[in-house]
Amino acid sequence: MNAPLYNDLAQGPAGGCAYWVTASDGTRVRMAYWPGGDRGTVLLFPGRTEYIEKYGRTAAEFASRGYGCVVIDWRGQGLSDRPKPDPMVGHVEDFSKYQMDLQAVLAKLNDLKQTGPLYLVAHSMGGCIGLRSLVNGLNVKAAVFSAPMWGIRLASGLAPVARIVTRTARTIGQGLRYAPGTNGDSYVKTYPFTGNVLTRDAETYAWMKNQLLQQPELALGGPGLHWLDEAMRECSELAALPSPDLACLCFLGAEEKVVDPAPIHARMARWPKGTLDIVPLAEHEVMMEVPETRQRFYDMATRLFQENT
Repeated sequence: MNAPLYNDLAQGPAGGCAYWVTASDGTRVRMAYWPGGDRGTVLLFPGRTEYIEKYGRTAAEFASRGYGCVVIDWRGQGLSDRPKPDPMVGHVEDFSKYQMDLQAVLAKLNDLKQTGPLYLVAHSMGGCIGLRSLVNGLNVKAAVFSAPMWGIRLASGLAPVARIVTRTARTIGQGLRYAPGTNGDSYVKTYPFTGNVLTRDAETYAWMKNQLLQQPELALGGPGLHWLDEAMRECSELAALPSPDLACLCFLGAEEKVVDPAPIHARMARWPKGTLDIVPLAEHEVMMEVPETRQRFYDMATRLFQENT
């Protein structure tokens, strides 16, 4: 059954369609597929709080370069199933559940007769999910990461006791409480462009804000303590694993303030087929940055794809 796709807000290429898929644990997940292109298909893994429509322009960029695109609403965000009673809190029972979402999407792609090579593009939390999927054997020709969440950036006062706080909250049934300093408000929807930590591009920021004003059900608030505990555990486990034997390009804004840059530098220093690109002046979201930065991203990403067909 088809799912809603607000393509007028997404500004994606023609021919896109969204579908409901069901993960093996019964969770309903939304995916969108923009087919076409004779060079392959990009699997795009969004970050926490994100949703399919935010990557419509990205799908259009890849379409103009000959690639189809698949985007996932991870469980707990977008229009996929959310936690109750508060659907605005960022939550996942276990990070392995995201891999169930991915498997459901891949099965649907098979049903849709998708052909040609697959490539991974993963942003922020999607970078954490993406690295795990590569470790698990995801069959892609190359991977591109944007500010991957391979480490959690915490307030200085919280960092020394974060695991204790989050684990205790889960134990006493308070895992759905918001992490300190966050609440149920959407960052993009409520925070002004001036001083934001996502992008220097005012037009893109206004476009993202308008999406959430027009379709507020896409918005998500801060992470719950349960999610934070799971995220720290997953990042720690991944840090101990070797890098995949795969061509990889990782973008990191020089002004990154959302994820912890140290684990990114550490991982890319030991990724034999990987390259770390530090983007001057860029904030967290390279794909949502000023036009010249976006151009840099798509040109370098598709060059990597073409070198690994």
